[in-house]
Amino acid sequence: MGRFDGKVVLITGAGSGMGRAVALRLAGEGARVFGIDVSVDGLAGTAKRVSEAGGAMQTGICDVSRRDDCFAAVDACIAAFGRLDVLANVAGILRVAHAHEMPQRDWDQVIGVNLSGPFFMSQAALPRLLESRGNIVNVASNAGLMGQAYTAAYCASKAGLVSLTKSLAMEYVKRGIRINCVCPAGTQTALTASAKFPSDVDPQLMMRYSGFRGMSQPDEIAAVIAFVASDEAGSMHGSIVQADQGVTAG
Repeated sequence: MGRFDGKVVLITGAGSGMGRAVALRLAGEGARVFGIDVSVDGLAGTAKRVSEAGGAMQTGICDVSRRDDCFAAVDACIAAFGRLDVLANVAGILRVAHAHEMPQRDWDQVIGVNLSGPFFMSQAALPRLLESRGNIVNVASNAGLMGQAYTAAYCASKAGLVSLTKSLAMEYVKRGIRINCVCPAGTQTALTASAKFPSDVDPQLMMRYSGFRGMSQPDEIAAVIAFVASDEAGSMHGSIVQADQGVTAG
């Protein structure tokens, strides 16, 4: 028996990195997975790996910064599997720049994907999750708990997601569902690998949040998300779970 036998999980950002790791982990524990992403090839790669491991996954293209896409994704999940038990808001993007040089387009994209996306997905999913007494797991970041140089938009979006988690948790505290948030630090994904910092950054400013224990692996964060989404975490609601290699410990 898997912890997610009989359950349906919708995962954003399932085409790569942490989202792919979550899809593989939950499918391996019995979940039927509906994965969404903007990358057709990425989703195909994840679905192939899930299938090879004996899991069940269907996919859909979705830009989570677009409200209509989010509602369509939830509808497609219900059409595919008939129910929804867990929404994992994993999709995220990062743009790096001196704050006074960041283009509005970059700011808008980061806020759109990292903050508006989880809100739109939650809006669409909540009626179904209320029916199933399911749960939402948002993936924020240690950047939502501390200030970090050169990533103002990212920090603002993730801090907003932490606050959104708490707000939704309070609004639905009497409704039988759970809403929580996991905050990783640096994780070895394409998102972090592609981050291009300005050539004139101050290394002393970056040392504060680089940590002493290195980066996490996507599988490690997926394991935390799996626990928070499982019935074993039934007492967790409105929790902000730090899985950040000690970066925010002191």
